[in-house]
Amino acid sequence: MSFWDSQHVGPAHNYRNSGMARQTVRDAGYEIALGMMPRSIGPLTFVFTGSGNVSQGAQEVFQELPYEYVSPTDLPQVAEHGSMNKVYGAVVSRDDHFRRKEGGGFDAEEYEAFPERYYSNFAKTIAPYASVIINGIYWAVNSPKLMTIPDAKHLLRPSYTPWLPSSAGSPSLPHRLLAICDISADPGGSIEFMTECTTIDTPFCLYDADQHKNSESFSGPGVLVCSIDNMPTQLPLEATDYFGYLLYPYMESILSSDASKPLENHSFGETVQGAIIASNGKLTPSFEYIQELRNDSTSQMKARSMAQKASKKVLVLGAGYVAEPLVDYLTKDETIHVIIGSSLQNQGEALVKSDNAEHVVLDVTTGSGSLDKLIEDSDLVISLLPYSLHPSIAERCIKHKVNMVTASYLIPEMKNLHEAAIDAGITVVNEVGLDPGIDHLLAMECFDEIKLNGGKITSFVSFCGGLPAPEYSDNPLRYKFSWNPRGVLLNTLSVAKYLEDGKVVEIPSGGALMDHVRSIDFLPGFNLEGYPNRDSTVYTDLYNIQSAHTVLRGTLRYKGFADVMKALHKLGLLSDAPHPCLHSKGPEITWKQFLCTLLGQQDQEMLTPNLKNLIYDVIGKSEAQVAAIERLGILAEEPVVKCSTPLDTLTHFLANKLAIQKGERDVIILRHNIGIQWPDNKNEMRTIDFVVYGDKDGYSAMAKTVGYPAAIAAKMVLENEIQTRGMVVPMVPEIYKPMLMRLKQEGISSLEHTLKL
Repeated sequence: MSFWDSQHVGPAHNYRNSGMARQTVRDAGYEIALGMMPRSIGPLTFVFTGSGNVSQGAQEVFQELPYEYVSPTDLPQVAEHGSMNKVYGAVVSRDDHFRRKEGGGFDAEEYEAFPERYYSNFAKTIAPYASVIINGIYWAVNSPKLMTIPDAKHLLRPSYTPWLPSSAGSPSLPHRLLAICDISADPGGSIEFMTECTTIDTPFCLYDADQHKNSESFSGPGVLVCSIDNMPTQLPLEATDYFGYLLYPYMESILSSDASKPLENHSFGETVQGAIIASNGKLTPSFEYIQELRNDSTSQMKARSMAQKASKKVLVLGAGYVAEPLVDYLTKDETIHVIIGSSLQNQGEALVKSDNAEHVVLDVTTGSGSLDKLIEDSDLVISLLPYSLHPSIAERCIKHKVNMVTASYLIPEMKNLHEAAIDAGITVVNEVGLDPGIDHLLAMECFDEIKLNGGKITSFVSFCGGLPAPEYSDNPLRYKFSWNPRGVLLNTLSVAKYLEDGKVVEIPSGGALMDHVRSIDFLPGFNLEGYPNRDSTVYTDLYNIQSAHTVLRGTLRYKGFADVMKALHKLGLLSDAPHPCLHSKGPEITWKQFLCTLLGQQDQEMLTPNLKNLIYDVIGKSEAQVAAIERLGILAEEPVVKCSTPLDTLTHFLANKLAIQKGERDVIILRHNIGIQWPDNKNEMRTIDFVVYGDKDGYSAMAKTVGYPAAIAAKMVLENEIQTRGMVVPMVPEIYKPMLMRLKQEGISSLEHTLKL
């Protein structure tokens, strides 16, 4: 029979009086003293907050165990080296964890007057070493919280415990925290994630890092929480007897009093006088604050009722490829009202499928007052606009103190707004799409697990691409557009930089990138090639993988893509400089005529075979490339839709010609190769494959893998799961773990494989 089976301690109301209950606790303490406490829970530490009657009463029960009190500063040492034959207690005072936001330190008088000037480091310096937390402090609305929702995510994730041996690659140990007894019972108060009290009938719930609460089953990685607001009624006879005992000496003066006379005409004694709440139909001076609490409570109830009717308002800017799954995900929650702002009415209206969604026609480039009003009236803004517009939207969000989410890269212009966002007290979450986004989540989860088990990352090579499903790649470019075509074309001309075998490799702009294409041999069922993407070296620090000698992030395409892009570049079709022939008021021109002009030919009516021969010489004598250009329709007599520059004109042409059609599907392919060295010098290659197909009659793969993570991040901000202020990227477990879990619930997950080297 186990320790816990033999020494079951029941709920308080199962005992006749506190003496019987305390005897049961003493019996358990006897078993602890004999060394029968399970080693799986480690040295058992109890942390008491507060020093009033509530805390002292809890400590009286605690003292029935074989105990030793320690200072809160000694908890780390106790957690590592403590005895298994006793339990440890630490009483935490305000000066142990409250710190002034500016300058540090603690001043009791200042704290009483201005608690908003302070924050609590309890969750970082004390809670990680606690087995059980008994919270008995009074909490006011403007007081710092002991533990926030993000704190819970950090505390309740599995942790690496350095004083216990672990083998390379072994699973992480569970967190230390076993239970929280929130005697203060303030929903959403000092323990923020406890939004409702438990009851005498169901005294416990299991709370995990993903905000799940379960009162029926207590198996899982969470923490047991008890937060009963009528705790004394569990021992009603004893509570009544004790209260009567304290009141008895004053009964004569109470019974002989005249309630019609003013309170000041009575002499009950200081104890009773100070306990009288109301007299002659009004509150006594010591309790006049109750009316203020009533007023506040009424106001809060009205505000809460109005908020529930109005719901949380989310403004979605943009109604393009990825908006549909995002809007659908958010509107599944009836408390969220989504307003879609886009310049095209039909596109926006198509996204309105429920009563808690609506569309407004909006041109964000004009800087109109209607945009500011929409932002001001929102709880959150999600920008699905081109990345260049994000800074102006962020500036408006900062102005109106409204949180924001975007799936795009954290560009320098957004980074420059970091301090302004902090000053405004808002959160701006970036890089929660696919790439960037899901690639970060998968990489950081793997990196942190490796580091927790003592390993180090020696290399990181990642390739990602959005492609047509193989059966729909039947065009010369082997590509179709489920995203902005202009960005796809421009990226082939970008600079790139990466680390390979300890050396930095730099590729200049202007088309050289397509000369650095490499054959991709993973997932051999696909015929893939890849090329470096942007500056990979920055991820050495962003991912905290300074031990890696190779860091490369690249883009995936089907083989043949790069050759066609090189041909288009050599023909001048990727130039973003305005061209006279493409002026909107100029004469009509065909693609064949325009190509003749680009090649410097005065005769725009030259025979097609001669034009093909000229192209053959210009692009490097490749018949395959010439054939690809012809199959794209660029040699045809078809009129050009002029868009000022060759690049924009080609973008418009390809966006229509190579768009994913109804009934077709796309595929997302992501591969992480992660080199690992373990403490025993053994090497390993960890691979993460992430493949998602679009639905023929539903969302595209690109829409799902950008829209869902952005929507999930938005809900996390709305529900206070993300509270970090300023510019935020999803690189910490408190963000990436719940995001990955919720993506899995939407059918989006990865496969991981390991190869010992």
